[in-house]
Amino acid sequence: MSMHANTTDSEVTSLTASSPRRAVYYVQSPSRDSHDGEKTTNSFHSTPVLSPNGSPGRQSRNSSSTRYSGSLRPGSRKGSQHQHHRKGDKGFDAIEEEGLYDEDRRNSIPRRCYFLAFVVGFFLLFTFFALVLWGAARPQKPVITMRSIAFDQFVVNAGADASGVATEMVTLNATVKFNFRNRGTFFGVHVSSTLLDLAYTELTLATGTIKKFYQSRKGHRTVSVNVQGVRVPLYGGGVNWSSENGKLTAPVPLNLNFTVKAKAYVLGKLVKPKFYKRVSCAIVYNPTKVVNTPISLKNSCSVE
Repeated sequence: MSMHANTTDSEVTSLTASSPRRAVYYVQSPSRDSHDGEKTTNSFHSTPVLSPNGSPGRQSRNSSSTRYSGSLRPGSRKGSQHQHHRKGDKGFDAIEEEGLYDEDRRNSIPRRCYFLAFVVGFFLLFTFFALVLWGAARPQKPVITMRSIAFDQFVVNAGADASGVATEMVTLNATVKFNFRNRGTFFGVHVSSTLLDLAYTELTLATGTIKKFYQSRKGHRTVSVNVQGVRVPLYGGGVNWSSENGKLTAPVPLNLNFTVKAKAYVLGKLVKPKFYKRVSCAIVYNPTKVVNTPISLKNSCSVE
């Protein structure tokens, strides 16, 4: 029995002496506890691998097979998946942030929409402001007050028209005065008029026009207009007139009609309200009065 044990010990001793010392190397694998995809250099698993025959080539193959087989183990595969997941956390976060950015960009309003909204809003605000100014200016219509008319000349003579038809001819010269007042508190007005028509029934005897002028806000002035007619044919219109040596001896009813036009530039040419005042006067010419004596029109005219 002791003899067998000695034989065995000697065989083991000889086998140990004859076999070369095996090289030991380590395979490092990342720790499963690493976070945020960072490689952990301090925590790793050291796995000694011994080459059975001691040859370098054999050791390389064994180490390769060992690492390959280790990667195929269920635990290793799970660790590898966990490792890849941990390494890809930043990638997933970047993709998620990019997706959120794309979604925000899709939900955001383009710059041109902001510009268009600004233009539309400005246009609406400006239109509202212009309408307010227009509405505030409309009630502030100018006021026309008729004052008087003075006849410088009113003569009836026999004559003939341009075609040679014999008829009585009228020469008339008069001055009409009225007061114009601008009630606008924040705008001036440009004033003009239609022709002043001085007529007997439907027959125009004299005409005149107002010289254009500008009236400042809350200002007023007296306007004088000359109306005249030279050798106007009556064609039987004045058959009822009484005259002596070309001068009338009886009163003659006349009508004075014209329209005063006023235009205000409240906001340049964008807001320019217009005002129209129609004046109609019933006048009676009295030849007994002294020539060039003003006849009051205060109670003889209507202004609309």
